[in-house]
Amino acid sequence: MYIAGMVGATLPKNLSGNEETGGGTTVQTGDLSLEESVMYGAKLGYYFESIKWLGVETEVYNSNPSVKQHDRVVNGINLGTAPGSDFRVLTWAPINVLVRLQLGRFQPYGGVGVGVFFTNLSRSAGSSSATDVGLNTQLGLRFMVSDHVGLFGEWKYNYVKINHNDVYAGGTDLTANYNANHIAFGLSYHF
Repeated sequence: MYIAGMVGATLPKNLSGNEETGGGTTVQTGDLSLEESVMYGAKLGYYFESIKWLGVETEVYNSNPSVKQHDRVVNGINLGTAPGSDFRVLTWAPINVLVRLQLGRFQPYGGVGVGVFFTNLSRSAGSSSATDVGLNTQLGLRFMVSDHVGLFGEWKYNYVKINHNDVYAGGTDLTANYNANHIAFGLSYHF
């Protein structure tokens, strides 16, 4: 069993496939560029004694890849400039299934699981929150400094279709695809 803390960077792709629905009409809007962000979080995991290469893990991490100021494009028509928005993403992966190689002090590993994404979009006009389920993956390398302490670095990838209702208190619903890469470094304690 182990517990770990991590910090790193969120390197998001654009919010894509955006659709806004309001007044009985759905329109396609352009992609929204997201800013890079600091990410931080924690994990708790366990590798099985009988199958040492197989484990399970739960993790939670937070980032703030805010929406940049952008041209407002609806159905291919530019309607002017729209302000940026604060965009917060809290990711909880209740169960990641992990596999690892034990090569002495070095332990490369990979994992995949379901992610629960708690997102919030806000600006001065208002805010909206949503909870959606998507994909959480990771590849990493742990170096065991001692029998109980490890250092690790990992790459994570997230994908989720977010669904926000009444965005910015304007009566419009938004659906979009959130894709993000994360680079994280951390310290783990093994019991």
